[in-house]
Amino acid sequence: MHTAVISLVTFLSLLLGPDPARGQTVVVGSKHFNEGYILAEISAQLLEDRGFRVERKFGLGGTLVCFEALRNGEIGLYPEYSGTLEQAILKLPHRVSHRELREILKRRFDLDLLESFGFSNTYAIAVSRRLARVRGLKTISDLAKFSNLRFGFSHEFLNRQDGWPGLARTYGLPARPVGIEHGLAYHAIREDRLDVTDVYSTDGDIKKFDLVLLEDDRRYFPEYLAALLVRGGLDEQIKRILGELAGTITAAEMQGLNGQVLLERKSFAEVAQQFLREEGLLRSQGQALLGSRWGTLLFRAATHVELTLIALVAGMAVAIPGGILIYRLRAISKPVVYLAGLLQTIPSIALLAFMIPFFGIGAKPAIVALFLYALLPILRNTAAALFSIDPVLKRVSVGMGLTAWQRLRYVELPLAAPTILAGIKTAAVINIGTATLAAFIGAGGLGEPIVTGLALNDTTLILEGAVPAALLAIVTEWGFEGLEKLLIPKHLLQKPAE
Repeated sequence: MHTAVISLVTFLSLLLGPDPARGQTVVVGSKHFNEGYILAEISAQLLEDRGFRVERKFGLGGTLVCFEALRNGEIGLYPEYSGTLEQAILKLPHRVSHRELREILKRRFDLDLLESFGFSNTYAIAVSRRLARVRGLKTISDLAKFSNLRFGFSHEFLNRQDGWPGLARTYGLPARPVGIEHGLAYHAIREDRLDVTDVYSTDGDIKKFDLVLLEDDRRYFPEYLAALLVRGGLDEQIKRILGELAGTITAAEMQGLNGQVLLERKSFAEVAQQFLREEGLLRSQGQALLGSRWGTLLFRAATHVELTLIALVAGMAVAIPGGILIYRLRAISKPVVYLAGLLQTIPSIALLAFMIPFFGIGAKPAIVALFLYALLPILRNTAAALFSIDPVLKRVSVGMGLTAWQRLRYVELPLAAPTILAGIKTAAVINIGTATLAAFIGAGGLGEPIVTGLALNDTTLILEGAVPAALLAIVTEWGFEGLEKLLIPKHLLQKPAE
């Protein structure tokens, strides 16, 4: 299957072409959580203030996505944590100092870990204040006394070495936790659907949801010093400018910055600009230009349509001829349809992540993944439509002396057209929904407000992406219905039963 996927996606390399040179543009990335957005925005605004053009790739899917994007040159820098680098990336068997960590990253990957922002945002285990009082929970060790507690952790914490596997061994916790999106876990605890979850110690949500952090009495979690991780080849002047952020934020101040976004509903840009001004790091006095809400929505919708349309056209270019080939060479029909079906079963996030080593982050991997998802409906409908043509009509066309190509062109494809068009419509609607996940790899589109809304527990932001995406799918349905009436002869259209 691995070879087959590579064969299917490689042909798009020439179509999409190489990335244009970015010149002096600095690409700043961030992970998909509140604090990552803030630190990345602070870094971006500082560079813009000093005359650099900045491209933002915020809300990327997680540690490995960001790290691989940095190694591949898709982004120039992003905020990272020493404990994460030590445990999740390097998988070191022992704790190391910040200086040693910098040396290892430089030697192995030619990456520069700058000096810390000044605070450590370690993992912590949290419960509601009411539960802590009723059960007498003060330390993580206390959790082992209760077998009926409901554990739910973020998916990354659930699987990384410095997360749940090691925590369960260290504290002897027999629980079987469920995976839950980090931002949703807070709501689950408030609604009494969850008892225990992982948090970041500087989360603004800790105060908002009145949670209690349990003492790490066996000192399991390492120190997670926040710092910028930078590509080695980045301009030294950029590194010097970013070095001005070293030691500027304490843990309490970071929790306050997170709280401004979560509790006061300020934007990341507003919080970052206020912080930089209070620290005296901004030289210009002008206000940051923020795009209008409607303008941003239209831009995201246009990006979403572009991703879907390119993938759909590429899918049609491959799947329709593929369906015809299956019809002509029936011996290969089952293997080809089986392979296309197998691609359809791969989870969207997994497929997007699989594309990163080949195409990096951004539009390319998103288009290739959407192209693969478009194959099955179009391929299957094309083949099924041709196979189901009335044999009598086929014999008549042969009796008329038509060649195989003429029969395909003038008889078989016109008869199959309604079903083929239905397959294209299905692929288009599937891709519109799947394209929202492309925001996790920096491709933009209507998934951006959904990703940000999940990070901020903001239902309004989630709806800003989900509602337009749903409307876009409905408009697409209507568009194909109109196209069907325009292109398909009336006698071939299905009529409702009377």
